Order: sequence, then structure tokens, then C-alpha cells
Amino acid sequence: MRNFVKRVTSKVSKLTPDQIQQLLDSLNEESEVLDAVFESLSVGLIICDSHWQPVLINKMAFSCIPLAAQNPAGTLVWELVEDEAVADFLKTNGDTQKKYISEEFTLATSGGSARFVNIAILPLVRAKKLSGYIVQIDDITEKRNQETLMRRMENLASLTNLAASVAHEIKNPLGAISIHIQLIQKSLKKARKSGGKLPDERYAEKYLETVNEEIDRLNQIIVDFLFAVRPVHAEPEAADPSALLRSFIDFIQAELEEKHIKLQTECIEKAPRIMLDPKLFRQVLNNLVQNSIAAMPTGGMLWLNTAVKGERFVLSIADTGTGMDEQTVARIFEPYFTTKAQGTGLGLTMVYKIIKEFGGDISVKSFPGEGTVFTLSFPIPQKEKRLLEYGKNEAGGS
Repeated sequence: MRNFVKRVTSKVSKLTPDQIQQLLDSLNEESEVLDAVFESLSVGLIICDSHWQPVLINKMAFSCIPLAAQNPAGTLVWELVEDEAVADFLKTNGDTQKKYISEEFTLATSGGSARFVNIAILPLVRAKKLSGYIVQIDDITEKRNQETLMRRMENLASLTNLAASVAHEIKNPLGAISIHIQLIQKSLKKARKSGGKLPDERYAEKYLETVNEEIDRLNQIIVDFLFAVRPVHAEPEAADPSALLRSFIDFIQAELEEKHIKLQTECIEKAPRIMLDPKLFRQVLNNLVQNSIAAMPTGGMLWLNTAVKGERFVLSIADTGTGMDEQTVARIFEPYFTTKAQGTGLGLTMVYKIIKEFGGDISVKSFPGEGTVFTLSFPIPQKEKRLLEYGKNEAGGS
């Protein structure tokens, strides 16, 4: 198109009026096609000049985010946006030069439902010079709804497995209660046949004690079940995971020394803030470290390391414990699965549940007689990514 305009411009003085009219008609037709394409795009676009004043706005942009209907001359793009968070994002990044920046937002619709959008700022470069900005708006509501549906399906599958596990767990105490009630009944029948003499108190008390113990066991199974199926009540905030880790190390250090476990840490100095609930994150750390402690009854080594890999913050917890075989590793996060004599089998289930609540992942590698490594990873918010990039650039420039 640009070359076409150059060629026409060089020859326009030689054209007849009819040829010029044909040329104008052709250009007008081209313009209409481009306008139609622009308006038909499935993403919202706001084209701004180098001063952040909107030049073009397509229909999808109005559908995705709340924009003022009027666009007076001299208005800056963030002054048109009627959502405070989005406007602040655009204004804060108004000095962006040549980098792609994006962030996700949750907006309330007129119907009261939530709309999820991803807003990106891209530089508009012409002849190697910055001539403006493109604000790209993607409606990712359907994608987020699909992800929510997938999580619900996973939760339903987990709940089905959990219910099966609970049914299995309940069978044993119910069987014991039934047997001991039958023994008590036999004792009472025997007593009636022998002239109303009461059964031996030792046996009667023993039977009743067993029944009470099994009832307590049933109650604990129900309590654990409710604990496992209830939603995680997280209150996420932008938290420094390294600071939380240091605080936990101070808390657990005495117990590690008492158990003759040597701790080594290798943590990045400036960790990005990630969205966490500090209390639940501490619960995750405690569960995993307690598992490591239990796997090293005579002492050993424990490593707590952090790193940034790509767009994720990674925490690894490794030990020199007894380790696990492949079959155990495959079931490690299943409800009620445990290799401990006194374990409930719900600790790692809750760890998995909490980490998923934060949008994170957890994996485990283990070898019998060698030890176990749990690796946790969490997404880094967009703002923290920018800070990391800025820190790298500053370090490179110094």
C-alpha cells in the first residue's frame, strides 16, 4: 500500500481528472475494506498517537471495556476509560517506549457477571521511529470460564475418589462397633439365662471402651472429610515468598537441630512478589518439611532453594530421607493415602489443593534410599515481571 501511494504521488501530476477520480475511488474502496477489517476484528483495538490521544477505536473495544462515548480532541486514552484499574494501568505505563506490556483485569458487566480481559500495550513503529501506541483488548472470559469448569470437574473427580476412600475408612470402625455390640448383647442374654446375674464388668467395660474408641475414630474420619472437601478460604495478597520462607526457617530451625537435620538454603536475593495467602503458604511449608523430617528419623540433610524460571517463581524442598517408590509417588496426593502409621493421609492432599488455589503447580521426584524433592512453582504477576526486567537492565547497564 505504501509503495502504491509513492508511485501514484510521483505520477499524479500527469494524470487526467478522470484518472484522478478513479484513483480516489480506488483509495476510498481500499479504505472501506480496511475499516471493515478493523471493525470486524475479534479483539478490541485502540490506536493512539505518540501523545496517547486515541485516533481509532473499533467496536470490540467498546464491548470489552467501559469507554466514554464521546472522544473530544486532546483527550488522553486513559481519560476515556471508565474503569479505574484499567485507566490506572494505561496511565502508569504511558511512558512505555518499545516493550510489550500486558495485564489481566476482572470487570463487572451491567448484568452483574464478571468479564475477564487481557489488555496489552504495543508500540506503533514507523520507519524505525515510535509514532504511537496500540492498546489491544482480548476478552478472555470464555477461556477463564472453561478453566473454572475444568477445575470443577477435577474437584468432582477428586470428591468421588475421596468419597470412596471415606466409605472404605468407615467400614472398619463400623465393623468393630457391630462386633462389640453383638458381644455385649450375648453377655446380656447369658446374664438373663443365669437368673439376671450381670455379665463380668471387665468384659462389658472393655467392649464399651472399644465401641467408644471406634465412635471417636468415626468422628475423626468425618472431621477430616469435611476438612478435605470444604473450599480453601484463601486471602491472597502480593507477598514476598523469600521473606515468608525466612520466617518459617526461624520457626522450624530448633526442631531440625533437635532431629539432627542440617539445613541448607539457596535463595534469590530479590524475589518477585507473588499472590499468596501467607498463612496457607506457611501451612504448605510446614506440611512438606514435616514429611521430610519424618523421612529422616536418624537425621540427614534438608535443602530449601528458590529461583525464578521464565515467568514462574520456583521453590524446591529436598531431603536425604528414605524416599518413595514409583507406586507411592503416583498416589502421594490422593486423599487418605499414607505410608505413616499415625498419618491421616490428608496433609499432602491439602498442600496440593492450596497450591492449585494460588494458580501454582507441585511435582515430586523420589527414589528409595536416596530422598525426595518437592518442586513448587507459582506464576509471577505482570507488574513483578516488569520489575525483574528493569532490575536486569539496570544490572546490565551498571
